[in-house]
Amino acid sequence: MLIHNATVLTFDESQRVLEDAAVLIEGATIAEVGASAELLARHPAAPRWDAQGMLLMPGQICAHTHFYGAFARGMYIPGPPAKDFPEILQNLWWKLDKALDMEAVQASAEVCLVDAIRNGTTTLIDHHASQRAIDGSLDAVAAAVLASGLRAALCYEVTDRDGLEAARAGINENTRFMRRVQAARRSAPTSPEATRLAATFGLHASLTLSDATLEASRAAADRFHVHVAEHPSDEYDSVAKSGKRVVERLHGFGITGAQSIMAHCIHVDAWETALLRETGTFVSHQPRSNMNNAVGAAEITPMLRAGMPVCLGNDGFSNDMFTEMKVADLLQKLAHADPRYLGADKVIQMAVENNRRLASVFFDKPVGIVAPGAYADLILLDYFPTTPMNGANLPWHILFGMSGGHVNSTIVQGEVLMRDRKLLTMDEAAITARSRAAATQTWERYWAMF
Repeated sequence: MLIHNATVLTFDESQRVLEDAAVLIEGATIAEVGASAELLARHPAAPRWDAQGMLLMPGQICAHTHFYGAFARGMYIPGPPAKDFPEILQNLWWKLDKALDMEAVQASAEVCLVDAIRNGTTTLIDHHASQRAIDGSLDAVAAAVLASGLRAALCYEVTDRDGLEAARAGINENTRFMRRVQAARRSAPTSPEATRLAATFGLHASLTLSDATLEASRAAADRFHVHVAEHPSDEYDSVAKSGKRVVERLHGFGITGAQSIMAHCIHVDAWETALLRETGTFVSHQPRSNMNNAVGAAEITPMLRAGMPVCLGNDGFSNDMFTEMKVADLLQKLAHADPRYLGADKVIQMAVENNRRLASVFFDKPVGIVAPGAYADLILLDYFPTTPMNGANLPWHILFGMSGGHVNSTIVQGEVLMRDRKLLTMDEAAITARSRAAATQTWERYWAMF
């Protein structure tokens, strides 16, 4: 397929903006990028897609999300409003994840995947929990991902909060799914299961993990996805348990490292930050969620100055990563009462460059870039700027001009998932009907816990 007559945003080192450009897709990957006239002349037999001047850019990447949280939307939570994040965990999330059955697990994933396609987010790193439906839950999520055509790295949230048996089941679910992905990559390396699915090992947070569970988890895997210091209670608990702060405690068990993700890191201190930097651990930032939970603003500006791989996720909020980028910039400015903080260029560093580095941990070819050899994960936006746009000011156009609502078409590995805003791989009406039925049953089980 040859997409031509596009304004191509390459997101390579030069952040080029190519006017009247074309991208040739061969199979799952990008074969050529260049001027429309040149590629049309060289490939006269290729099926053509006239972009009509739309923007063509890499699909967005989300570094940390929770598909299972989809059913929280509009749900009544009994009792007085939660006064802090620990109460939010106890009254909302730790009850909701126990209310999910396998049907709800898959339905909630489908809802989020539809949202991702519509908003141009093509790679998602999910952190799943369903404490009364653990065994096989990642297969249910994976089935939804494969059917959607999107790309995802999955894990299960190991925790001790529901007892030893549930913690062991979580460990087993992670290791089983990791073996499934590894087997697919050995036996059918070009299959969707091998190329679009990946696995890591999920851990909830230090405050719900015993030493024994951390030891068992480290024996099972060498890369992890864990919540870190989202609230001060995580730090207080770690010091009480071990005499160490959270990052130091996790590091002692081998949980840090250049293939691990530590989400939030809001209340880490300077020594913990230095340890994250030394180990090359990825940090994911979720500003909308942090504001909603009133847990504070992570010190991501100095982390980026230190060259740390700080990425951008959404923590289960909508998969409009354009909105997440806007909020990331605004939150830092507000939190520090300084309009010079962060800036659009640093937001792009997180959301594009660092998220691409993180995706390379999981997938065998580059994503998040328009370049020959990269997977053809692309989105078309009907954004026609009323002011000049070039490589120098592109980050500000992205933050203050573009949105998920501009996404016209979504492509992953050369397969068109949405064209002219029409979904081609997912039946949105059927998914919505299943979701409403599953959500109703889930809410009833949730309310029964109060």
